[in-house]
Amino acid sequence: MRIAVTGSTGFIGKYLVPALKKSNHVVVEISRSKGIDICSWDDVKSIDHCDIIIHLAAKTFVPDSFLNPREFYQINNTATLNALELARLWRAKLIYMSSYLYGPPQYVPVDEKHPINPHNPYAQSKFISEELCKGYHRDFHVPVTVFRLFNLYGPGQAGSLIIPDILKQIETGKVILKDPRPKRDYIHIDDVVSVIAKTIEKRLEGFNLFNLGTGKSCSVEQLVSTLKEVSPKKFDIEFTNEYRQGEVLESVADIDLLKSVIRWDSPIELKSGLKTLF
Repeated sequence: MRIAVTGSTGFIGKYLVPALKKSNHVVVEISRSKGIDICSWDDVKSIDHCDIIIHLAAKTFVPDSFLNPREFYQINNTATLNALELARLWRAKLIYMSSYLYGPPQYVPVDEKHPINPHNPYAQSKFISEELCKGYHRDFHVPVTVFRLFNLYGPGQAGSLIIPDILKQIETGKVILKDPRPKRDYIHIDDVVSVIAKTIEKRLEGFNLFNLGTGKSCSVEQLVSTLKEVSPKKFDIEFTNEYRQGEVLESVADIDLLKSVIRWDSPIELKSGLKTLF
């Protein structure tokens, strides 16, 4: 198939594009670094027809969304609108990478029926994009699959997320972290690519929404302890026990729906996944 990937040079895109090419798909990369701005309709409408659009492009760093909310809303929602309009014109399917939108959970594991509670501008922009997806499916019958991605990690991940931050600190010989308690569902990049590939093979119709995680959670304390086991470099660990107000103490995905529809049931165990970081 001919597949367009927005954000093709981002973290997921760098893994997904080669995997799609290896499966003999023709991949059209949509990225500013490739000369196409997903937020520019003039750029986007000149792209030749594709069968599927995988929409990954977004601004994602939550603290920045409080500093520059307008930029997050404008870029994330304009990008999604343009991707959906292309899908409508091409009669193509769209796969949209959303995010954790549940806020402090009322119960765990969190299933797709859990109430939505976007608790920052980034999450709110993702929720608005999900509503755009629903609207384009309702009004124009665009087939859409939405993934609510939990905590992604993998080799080469940059930024200020917890695992890249710990890896940088390991190089100094000492890791200093705040609260050891919060538990998160960490999913390896290879699993995300696998699920997307299986979704393409499944040829889903209609509107579909899935949690994308592993179904298991791990505390910060357990995470850094496991990293200490697998790291070739020795390091010390210190917790300052600073507690952030309103901290979500546990989030874990219920992935029963994903496993039943996509037939994906073998997520990478965290310890094995962490070994790939070194």
